[in-house]
Amino acid sequence: MNAAVRAVTRMGIYVGAKVFLIYEGYEGLVEGGDNIKQANWLSVSNIIQLGGTVIGSARCKAFTTRAGRLRAARNLVEHSITNLCVIGGDGSLTGADIFRSEWAGLLEELVQDGQISEEVARKNCRLNIVGLVGSIDNDFCGTDMTIGTDSALHRIMEVIDAITTTAQSHQRTFVLEVMGRHCGYLALVSGLASGADWLFIPESPPEDGWEDLMCERLGETRSRGSRLNIIIIAEGAIDRSGKPISSNYVKDLVVQRLGFDTRVTVLGHVQRGGTPSAFDRVLSSKMGMEAVMALLEATPDTPACVVSLSGNQSVRLPLMECVQVTKDVQKAMDEKRFEEAIQLRGRSFENNWNIYKLLAHQKPAQEKSPFSMAILNVGAPAAGMNAAVRSAVRIGICQGHTIYVVSDGFEGLAKGQVREVGWHDVAGWLGRGGSMLGTKRTLPKTCMEKIVENVRKFNIQGLLVIGGFEAYEGVLQLVEARGQYEELCIVMCVIPATISNNVPGTDFSLGSDTAVNAAMESCDRIKQSASGTKRRVFIVETMGGYCGYLSTVTGIAVGADAAYVYEDPFTIHDLKANVEHLTDKMKTDIQRGLVLRNEKCHEHYTTEFLYNLYSSEGKGIFDCRINVLGHLQQGGAPTPFDRNYGTKLGVKAVLWMSEKLQQVYSKGRVFANSGDTACVIGLRKKVVAFSPVTELKKVTDFEHRLPQEQWWLNLRLMLKMLANYQISLTEYISGQMEHVTRRTLSIEKGF
Repeated sequence: MNAAVRAVTRMGIYVGAKVFLIYEGYEGLVEGGDNIKQANWLSVSNIIQLGGTVIGSARCKAFTTRAGRLRAARNLVEHSITNLCVIGGDGSLTGADIFRSEWAGLLEELVQDGQISEEVARKNCRLNIVGLVGSIDNDFCGTDMTIGTDSALHRIMEVIDAITTTAQSHQRTFVLEVMGRHCGYLALVSGLASGADWLFIPESPPEDGWEDLMCERLGETRSRGSRLNIIIIAEGAIDRSGKPISSNYVKDLVVQRLGFDTRVTVLGHVQRGGTPSAFDRVLSSKMGMEAVMALLEATPDTPACVVSLSGNQSVRLPLMECVQVTKDVQKAMDEKRFEEAIQLRGRSFENNWNIYKLLAHQKPAQEKSPFSMAILNVGAPAAGMNAAVRSAVRIGICQGHTIYVVSDGFEGLAKGQVREVGWHDVAGWLGRGGSMLGTKRTLPKTCMEKIVENVRKFNIQGLLVIGGFEAYEGVLQLVEARGQYEELCIVMCVIPATISNNVPGTDFSLGSDTAVNAAMESCDRIKQSASGTKRRVFIVETMGGYCGYLSTVTGIAVGADAAYVYEDPFTIHDLKANVEHLTDKMKTDIQRGLVLRNEKCHEHYTTEFLYNLYSSEGKGIFDCRINVLGHLQQGGAPTPFDRNYGTKLGVKAVLWMSEKLQQVYSKGRVFANSGDTACVIGLRKKVVAFSPVTELKKVTDFEHRLPQEQWWLNLRLMLKMLANYQISLTEYISGQMEHVTRRTLSIEKGF
């Protein structure tokens, strides 16, 4: 919520509006007085990394009455406030819409009571409302994610990872209860991201007799060598008759029937606290800036809107339509129309549920397929690779295929380091960072003959390559060698996995979210150290090759003063302007600075050069320090996003490959030589798409290992606007950011 407060405040000031912060929610709005304060640029400095909300939040009975709303209207008119941005759940947003609909009547009543003049009422005749959904449950229909959900998932996964180690040591079963009285999103995604053995969500109660089936499956898992069981239960879990299923009931059931040592952990309000994740900080910043634009562009006929996330775009939707669909979900659950409730939750929720059911327990294939697939990792390690391998192996086995895994990438394939795997060989892989298979940067052209020999030897008909730019380039080399080697006329698919996020054909690569969070956490600590010393500027170097995604998104997430990247050229004049900005900043109460530099952003303006420049120009005003984050950005446990994303991509890639294999299978052999049989799978806006590598070649800058167009460049303006209020919009319109400015400020595309 703090990132949203910061973005709304700074964007409001940026466009020339007066911005007021209302403390303690609707209670502060009703009480007025010191609860309504005008904000300046520095009012929201150094809050982006804080959990909770610095302006407070409170439930307010008075606002549910007309008398309370009358007092609230009086307080707004007193400050000439006619635009209200409300950050909260569907109850808070519904209250705001009621307030808006009554506004004219409330002003009329204030005039009649003599509390305001007719002139004042005329000047404040219209109240515009925009909503931002803040809810850890992700229970609001119309948006892919609500503010706070990703951070709550981080807290849950931290607990699950910690519990897993003790559960394995003691051979225990753990029943974890997570929040979600009416929505099972947190339970579902954490179950999918942890590979939980059993899952209870209110939208899909278990069938009658579930107790027998659950105990049978838990016992079966243990008999196959597993040392632990994880059961995740949403606090609102019910059975088919609507009777609550409690975590203690599940625990007692396991103890009585199986005799397993079982513990219950209720996570409770731990899920609401802690540092916000990078995703939440960027999401809130996007939404906050779009909210200001929505208020500025509102007309008397514009209905109250809510700013939502669709793919990687902020969009505006009618508030009450979204509230109504949200209520329809609860109504469907109350009326025991559970399948409809899951559909109403949205495509993503339904997709998550179906994938969880596919992967949680082994189901024998209906028949053995004639196809065999090999899975390998290529390039630098990235978090989420193991999640993708696990789901690909398991869905391939469900399809009846023979599944091989290859150690050490293309080099391992050339050396014949190929082995067949089963369902349980990939158990426990979901939460592990790096690459369990091992990965190398070797490209096929250096060992093509040996690769072809082993493809023939193991009769590999499908190749799933999980990796970065080398994976994409390697598959392209294999495709281009098809004319020379018939053995390479097989189905191939690339799952992009790299912290650099530089693979063409996708908006997000596996591992980039984990890397951004790792860089963000380091920068948070660096900023904290600077707050003690004062008058200090840190220059932090991030990885990413020529791609500036990591620097840009980390810069937004930590509130950096600048982030230098290759894609957004800069000159010595830009560096001079940044130094002057930091010099001015040191005269305020915020006496610290943070500058990010992508490792290959400029041939001559190196990290050392920037350090010397800033040190020299800031002499006597501030001193400088360098931090090179290095390989810590590649390590660590995958974030919930990367675990979930890797799991989904693994499933979708293998299902697509299975379909293609059927299409090109004839007379007992596979022959795939068309361009559409070798693709990169990726998320493009909101859709998972398969792009032929031969088509992507046309839009790739191979010299710098970059796609020619990158969506995240739209975020550059946001970074600069939120960092430095002295920058004028006209500078961007006349400069290189012209296309970005016009695109990002349009209503359809948003930030």
